[in-house]
Amino acid sequence: MELYKLSGRSSGGVCLQCRHFTAGRHCHYCKEGYYRDPARPITHRKACKTCDCHPIGATGKTCNQTSGQCPCKDGVTGITCNRCSKGYQQSRSAIAPCIKIPRVINMNQMSADDGGNAASRHRAEDEDYSESQCGKCHANSRKLNANKYCKRDYAIVGKITEKINLKEWVRFTMNIQSMYKRAPDSKLKKGAVFLWIHSKDLQCKCPKIKLNKPYLILGKEKEGNQPSGLTMNARSLVIEWKDE
Repeated sequence: MELYKLSGRSSGGVCLQCRHFTAGRHCHYCKEGYYRDPARPITHRKACKTCDCHPIGATGKTCNQTSGQCPCKDGVTGITCNRCSKGYQQSRSAIAPCIKIPRVINMNQMSADDGGNAASRHRAEDEDYSESQCGKCHANSRKLNANKYCKRDYAIVGKITEKINLKEWVRFTMNIQSMYKRAPDSKLKKGAVFLWIHSKDLQCKCPKIKLNKPYLILGKEKEGNQPSGLTMNARSLVIEWKDE
């Protein structure tokens, strides 16, 4: 105020009680929680508009005071964070509303790179299990949609690190790296977990799983009678995961 008086009441003052959601020394910009409408002068009563950040897609309610851009969660885009980015698809999770669309190689060729004796061994095993004996496999689905996602208890991404044959069952060890969905009472957490697959299903390549490969797996957590871990069956989805 002293500066204002010394200038002959022409400059140097600070405005008090700014109106119409403005702020600053001269009420010259919009206050937090609002952004500027470029079509109106700052003196207009509607020059500052309320941030309209999406309650699920945005990480907060405060937007950029100039552009109105809200802070978006991973995989979310748009001024108000109201849609998924390219390469992502909508989920039913409020924590991760947009999940990356998995890049899947041809599931019929996943074993094509097995060389030497390994290829011969797999070929010999396959001879005992014809297509008619194995039936159609749904576990190797190449597509993931909202319906499949919502019908499963969990959606996890992890790397297969170990395989042990135990008579009628094969036990894989998977290191969970990301969790996109789990049930409220789930005991799943990041780290090592056992995956149980019946040996006949594995010989039918339902699902197809190889060591040291990352997979996106969706299924029911309480299926199977194994003492610990997750049991894979025809209703499980196993998709090879490809990072961008």
